Amino acid sequence: MNKVICGVDEAGRGPGAGPVVAAAVILPRGFDGAGLDDSKKLTRKKRERLFERIIAHTQWGIGMAEPEEIDRLNILHATMRAMERAVAALPMRPDLALIDGNRVPKDLSCPGRFIIGGDATENAISAASIIAKVSRDALMIRADALYPHYGFTAHKGYMTALHRAALARHGPCPIHRFSFAPVRAASKV
Repeated sequence: MNKVICGVDEAGRGPGAGPVVAAAVILPRGFDGAGLDDSKKLTRKKRERLFERIIAHTQWGIGMAEPEEIDRLNILHATMRAMERAVAALPMRPDLALIDGNRVPKDLSCPGRFIIGGDATENAISAASIIAKVSRDALMIRADALYPHYGFTAHKGYMTALHRAALARHGPCPIHRFSFAPVRAASKV
């Protein structure tokens, strides 16, 4: 009997705004993994092409933790929750989850194993990395329409010079992570 294995990864741990998004992906037998890699190593166009192929031919789930939850729990625990939610959102329960990173979420709905750098070595984790990154980027582009002063389309919530200048000028907006020092400092101005 073949084990059902999913790959799990996240996007958005470091930004000062927006959710952390995790994805879980089960690749079917014979899936063409050509081009799969850590999403950060791929161009936007390549990520988006792979994203379309992945969502059309795999089983996948997405989980998120919003800024309020990140502020309440901290980014590590919120990331673990997002990963648990991504695995739970899969259309079937996997036998094993391969997690990119150095820990396994404690309330995962199946056994898990972490793989440091797995987004560059395991196709299922690479696919999850791509789903998480493209999905989060799309959310931040939508947020840019709601909060145009911050330039979220350009930096996706990461603390670039543009983002820091907007924070200094306008203060934080509702999708900022107040537990992050630059946001906290801007909220006191």
